[in-house]
Amino acid sequence: MDAKTVIAKRVAQEFQDGYVVNLGIGIPTLAADFLPEGVNVILQSENGFIGLAPLEGQAIPDLVNAGGRPVSIIPGGAVFDSAMSFAIVRGGHVDVTVLGALEVDQEGNLANWMVPGKMVPGMGGAMDLVSGARKVIVAMEHTGKDGAPKILKRCALPLTGQRVVNAIITNLCVFEVTAKGLFLKEMAPGVTIEDVKANTAAEFTVAADLSTMKLM
Repeated sequence: MDAKTVIAKRVAQEFQDGYVVNLGIGIPTLAADFLPEGVNVILQSENGFIGLAPLEGQAIPDLVNAGGRPVSIIPGGAVFDSAMSFAIVRGGHVDVTVLGALEVDQEGNLANWMVPGKMVPGMGGAMDLVSGARKVIVAMEHTGKDGAPKILKRCALPLTGQRVVNAIITNLCVFEVTAKGLFLKEMAPGVTIEDVKANTAAEFTVAADLSTMKLM
């Protein structure tokens, strides 16, 4: 199982029936393909949709999620402008948002919009999502392409939000972000605590009942 699938499958287990969920660009959008049986969520997309669903059958022209990935829409789903989309987010109607990250630190700070050395149009809806959603989950590979840790003691890049992250799910493990710092709750199959320590630049404590991710 590749890293992205591990992350997406574990992220999907965070959702409860009836949740309104926003999935960010990249790995987070894959979680919609792995919803547990009997769990129905309402997917909201910042580009003006609510009630999105994984694509089944032929793609509908121009019906894509925020990452440009073709999707479907459930009966009763709605299409609207950006003003309404962000009113949903800012109004506190999103139960969970799942976002990618360039850096996360042990205080729950998030940096996910400014790419060093690249021109970017802005942070998009991330700033609104981390302040408006009831729970913020970061879903990302544990290290960068160069092998450098992405979970740090303190973010070096410009922040998207300060002390906003509730959980970090990577291909190695699951961290809960608490007022006392990072709390290692689960590890992926075959991963050891030494593996996590070697690839994490932040400090963390280990749960007494540390368990293995269940990737259904």
